[in-house]
Amino acid sequence: MIKLEKDLWRELKGIKSKISWTRLENRSLLGTPDLLGYNDSGRFFTVELKLTLVNKVRFSPHQISFHMKHNLNTFILVACTPDKGKVRLYPGSRILELVDSGLKLEPLACGLEPSVRLLESL
Repeated sequence: MIKLEKDLWRELKGIKSKISWTRLENRSLLGTPDLLGYNDSGRFFTVELKLTLVNKVRFSPHQISFHMKHNLNTFILVACTPDKGKVRLYPGSRILELVDSGLKLEPLACGLEPSVRLLESL
């Protein structure tokens, strides 16, 4: 069961894929997403990892600002309860809708493997 962001990260990197992942630990540039991905098509993208046990997904103002400013090839991967799909992938460009609607917002993909496959195909 995913209880912390690091658990989601472990599950994600445990999936066999054609993505090279770099975990970003950046305390000086607030709002920077958690992961930098690079797929075999030569495309870079970022992924913000989030967890929620309710319908709402919480973001800092810096995270919202980052995704508003960089709205291409940015994604938000939300671990949630199994009845909501356990893991859901959203485009960073829809962060304000995600803040307003929470998990009612239709994701790009449901499930960890489908999310990884979508990111591989960018």
